[in-house]
Amino acid sequence: MIGVLVSGEGTNLQALIDAGLPISAVASNKAEAYALERARAAGIQLGDYESREARDAAMADWLVERGVALVVCAGYMQLLRPNFLERFDRIVNTHSAPLPQFPGAHPIEDVLAAGVSETAATVHYVDEGVDTGPVIAAEPVPVREGDTVDTLRARVQEVERRLLPQAVKELIS
Repeated sequence: MIGVLVSGEGTNLQALIDAGLPISAVASNKAEAYALERARAAGIQLGDYESREARDAAMADWLVERGVALVVCAGYMQLLRPNFLERFDRIVNTHSAPLPQFPGAHPIEDVLAAGVSETAATVHYVDEGVDTGPVIAAEPVPVREGDTVDTLRARVQEVERRLLPQAVKELIS
């Protein structure tokens, strides 16, 4: 079973739902995240936590109780604490740039500032660092002349919504 962590709109969550993957739980650090509406519409059990200190232990317990073996961070924008990480053998995340070259919270901005010719949609394992876990899958996305943060992000997210479900399917097969 898969547990998904979300913080925002939930487009990657929706891609996982649309791919028919066995999601048993969705948790968020933001009670107002639209991703939770997507989960409700799909009939998936929910949890949300606002206290960062208590959140990770409570989320881990909640996910384990629901039989989650694989955790997928789908737009989850907070670092997970060691007390969460040690509970699961496999936690994966997406990133909007090639790793390890462009880690961090603003990869699209960093790619554009570096003036490189391409970025990537990347799926990687989560560890205690910031985007430092081993890469599972990556697909290049060209940077076009005149690209803005919004135009490049939209193209990368389109690839992420295809790449993430593919990677998760391979991990659970």
